Amino acid sequence: MSRDLTPHWYSPAEVAVLLGFGLSKVKMKIATGELRSIKDGKYRRILPEWVDDYIHDQVERQEAA
Repeated sequence: MSRDLTPHWYSPAEVAVLLGFGLSKVKMKIATGELRSIKDGKYRRILPEWVDDYIHDQVERQEAA
């Protein structure tokens, strides 16, 4: 039985690729709280819906400006 695995978590590096940002920009957004993440051992992990939330918040800010 073959099953495709889809990621449940993203690393900051994966989020950087998804958003077209550099890794340092993603880390800065995590540090400021703009992008939600959790610490899993020594790693940072980001749920896909948290990336969606970040994008949604950015769109709302641009539309409100």
